[in-house]
Amino acid sequence: MLSADPFARFRRLDVHRWLLLFRAAGLLTAASAALSVLPFRVAIRFGCGALGRRAVALDDCIWATEVAARHLPWRVVCIEKGVVAQRMLRASGVDAVLHYGARHDGEVGKLRAHVWVTVGGHPVIGGAEAEGFAELAAYP
Repeated sequence: MLSADPFARFRRLDVHRWLLLFRAAGLLTAASAALSVLPFRVAIRFGCGALGRRAVALDDCIWATEVAARHLPWRVVCIEKGVVAQRMLRASGVDAVLHYGARHDGEVGKLRAHVWVTVGGHPVIGGAEAEGFAELAAYP
């Protein structure tokens, strides 16, 4: 049964999750702006920060990125989610790598691009959709 109050789930979050969610929303906003106005080679490095010492769990960073992306008033795509997840993970001391790939979509005759993030060689965001994409670049 759906709650009559769409914000009920958000009110039940603890302070730690609220802060992560607001941080992810702010970073997604900044990433969207950067990817819209800056050259690609500059904007893609948004997530490539130095490894930090914030003690935030990998799963919490991915959760916050995914939830914030679903609730922003614009369509958030894989590249924005990827650079934000990478940035949050690297700030937490996790050596996350952003992968940029492409493939030819024969059905529509267009080149498609996709971004995914791995940690220790295992995809943590965007990996399910990455199959069939040839990696063009990786950003540590």
